[in-house]
Amino acid sequence: MRKTKQKQDPLEVAEISGALALSKKADDVVVLDLRKVSAAADYFVIVTGGSDVQVKAISDAVVEGLDKAGVSVWHVEGYGNRRWVLIDLIDVVIHVFHRDARTFYGLERLWGDAPVRRLV
Repeated sequence: MRKTKQKQDPLEVAEISGALALSKKADDVVVLDLRKVSAAADYFVIVTGGSDVQVKAISDAVVEGLDKAGVSVWHVEGYGNRRWVLIDLIDVVIHVFHRDARTFYGLERLWGDAPVRRLV
């Protein structure tokens, strides 16, 4: 019998996601609070991997760890090219960037009005 996944607090999910990314040595892990600036999601978690292999490892750790925590992943995109993997949980969106892709897309600049919390 499949266990039912329960809705968790989006901030808690964002923090769990960041911790999972850090477990694979992700760099510059930030949580953007979008609740007052956008309807796109409540939180963006943005992390950097230094190589294609690390981007894959971070993405795998986040998806697998969230599943173990009972959090449903709605959609994963970009996994094949490993430059920018987007893990969509509806209320929380995790962006796993290769270093140069993060600089190029500049999500922190785009969402500059959002409060930022750095995770270490």
